[in-house]
Amino acid sequence: MLSKTHTKYIQRISHKKFRDESNLFIAEGPKVVLDLLTGQQFICKELFAVKGWLQEQDKLIKTLAGIEVAEVEEFELKKISSLSTSHNVLAVFKKRQPVTDFSLEGNITLALDCIQDPGNLGTIIRIADWFGVKNMVCAVGTADMYNPKVVQSTMGSLGRVNIVYTDLPEWIKNNSGTKIYSASLNGKDVKQVGKIKEGVIVIGNEANGVTGEVQELVSERITIPKTGDAESLNAAVAAGIILSHLV
Repeated sequence: MLSKTHTKYIQRISHKKFRDESNLFIAEGPKVVLDLLTGQQFICKELFAVKGWLQEQDKLIKTLAGIEVAEVEEFELKKISSLSTSHNVLAVFKKRQPVTDFSLEGNITLALDCIQDPGNLGTIIRIADWFGVKNMVCAVGTADMYNPKVVQSTMGSLGRVNIVYTDLPEWIKNNSGTKIYSASLNGKDVKQVGKIKEGVIVIGNEANGVTGEVQELVSERITIPKTGDAESLNAAVAAGIILSHLV
């Protein structure tokens, strides 16, 4: 039985302030938790699961040295879950230190200019993983990569994409030797750009797009031509379409 104190402690990790203070985050659901456990990119501190899931993963559980594993009832799992529907397993992981000195040479890098919706961020991380993008640079105003909804949306890709938060305009200035592509409503048709092996692709905010400050620093603006009447595309959808043409 989970104590009230421990329950409240786990619940607090769903809040950014406490995640930053504790250097911990939560992952929920069989797919996400298993990917993060087996990927070994994050250190697991605690694992809470219903009896059936623990029995199914008995061999894996026995290999998890130094991790506190607790069998809980469904109602207890629901109490500590930050999602509208709780899953069979929840794990507490330690955040990892991002790699800030990665090379842009010979690589495609995604840059996010204040993506604020956690679901969008998680989906973009998953899309980046699909297309083999290893590094992502996020403006300071971008949603927290460890937000429970972001972690859930990545479906395990969180451990395979290196994510750095920084002053994006300053970062672009410091990497002016690399070609910077910016998603825009007005620019070169992405289908005419062709495949690239190196470069930074900037995806803008859901409502306002790429900021003017960043737009002034990019090498080329690219656009997804439309034939319908929609005003704009979802940021994650746009990222997927652009990567499908350029990678």
